[in-house]
Amino acid sequence: MPFERLSVVVTRRLPEAVETRMTELFNVELRDEDTPMARDALAEAMRRADILVPTITDTIDQGLLAQAGDKLKLIANFGAGVDNIDVQTARQRGILVSNTPGVLTEDTADMAMALILALMRRIPEGLAIMQAGNWAGWAPTALLGGRVGGRRLGILGMGRIGQAVARRAKAFGMQIHYHNRKRLRPEIETELEATYWDSLDQMVSRMDVISINCPHTPSTFHLMNARRLKLMKPSAVIVNTSRGEVIDENALTRMLRSGEIAGAGLDVYENGTGINPRLRELQNVVLLPHMGSATREGRAEMGEKVIINIKTFADGHRPPDLVVPAML
Repeated sequence: MPFERLSVVVTRRLPEAVETRMTELFNVELRDEDTPMARDALAEAMRRADILVPTITDTIDQGLLAQAGDKLKLIANFGAGVDNIDVQTARQRGILVSNTPGVLTEDTADMAMALILALMRRIPEGLAIMQAGNWAGWAPTALLGGRVGGRRLGILGMGRIGQAVARRAKAFGMQIHYHNRKRLRPEIETELEATYWDSLDQMVSRMDVISINCPHTPSTFHLMNARRLKLMKPSAVIVNTSRGEVIDENALTRMLRSGEIAGAGLDVYENGTGINPRLRELQNVVLLPHMGSATREGRAEMGEKVIINIKTFADGHRPPDLVVPAML
């Protein structure tokens, strides 16, 4: 199937340069509105497209895939994760799934470090005072935060992003600790000066900062549950730039309100935009609108990966970023 004849449907607005390049290469249908497709519109798009380009805001589950028909052959996800797609069912129906791994590592790690600094140094509180015009001048005891250097950072998930966070934190003088499904190679541990903890409970109880950098899978859902959150020191903070479902958000909110945890920096949430309203009321949290990967460079690189995956598939080859489910 020559790629210039492929029918490609894009579900959200993408950066202009990416849309322009897609228009040059494919028979592409772009969106005018920058809003998620309604479920019935998404189902219709899956019936008329050879290739669908969704984003993380599109939930492509078993029911939707059942309506796809026989034309759809590739779902080229504009995103590094694929937990919005039932990959197992897609492959059973003969539909390949690709994603855009690796391009958001540095951007997400930057945001994780920014959240750590914002929490430790109380930057949002200072910003709010200045924007409200309430600053009365410098004082010896005003807005005292904590020194970042020398603190213990516990990284939950030591993949590409976790390691990038470790490199940044090491440069700030933090002590690097981690828990991972598999222990890193000795040379990487040496490079990062990282200490491995086989027991997540033991690591959590001894850290000053916890950074969540693992994907959302059935085994990581509520990995930081109420019991494990209670193991954290009252002076500790937690940041999450990975997936909201890894933390029990209601339990976290209760503990932040009661002072059992000192603070939290969140870029992702358990229920998407449905954030616990009590969480928004707290002064010891930094809440961001899922912007950890939001750089012009990162979005352009994501688009380039999507295009390469589509072109490679159109040429009759395996997309380089093909997602293969663990069990078919």
